[in-house]
Amino acid sequence: MSAKETEERRQYLSFALAGSDYAVGILQVKEILQYETVTRVPSVPPSVRGVINLRGAVVAVVDLAVKFGLPVTAVTRRTCILIVEAALGGERTVVGIVADAVREVLELGPEEIEPPPSFGTQVRVDYLVGMGKAGKGFVLLLDLDRVISAGEKDLAAQTLAVDPAAMAPAPASATAGAAS
Repeated sequence: MSAKETEERRQYLSFALAGSDYAVGILQVKEILQYETVTRVPSVPPSVRGVINLRGAVVAVVDLAVKFGLPVTAVTRRTCILIVEAALGGERTVVGIVADAVREVLELGPEEIEPPPSFGTQVRVDYLVGMGKAGKGFVLLLDLDRVISAGEKDLAAQTLAVDPAAMAPAPASATAGAAS
């Protein structure tokens, strides 16, 4: 492999969501958290699961399954929250996205990425940068800057205009019921 080919290869973190495999650029992933209580926030888009307190910062948590028109992601022992960075209104913003499970880090070159399909996926084509070849299958490569809307992040943060340390988590039974 030449130096030029190595430079063009990019890493993606793949994860499962509603029976399909997705991936985001590894440089946009800040950390992966085990799914814990998410504080519900009234009057936010259905795709906003709520907010979490991440070391003193209020972070909106988005359920991409709902955004893609699928059922709410059920919480299991493998469910996690990917803390990612997306460009919203020209600014970098930290947001959490719910994933059924994290898969692996993929390294893909341009020859391993196909254009987004115009059919056969629940995801809007403008949310995709392409389809990466992963083994014998494909993984949908998401454009987080387009997937995460400013409204989702802003509504969650503005509606919960309290000190993050004062956030009262929803009872575990309420969270489990909302997830099914």
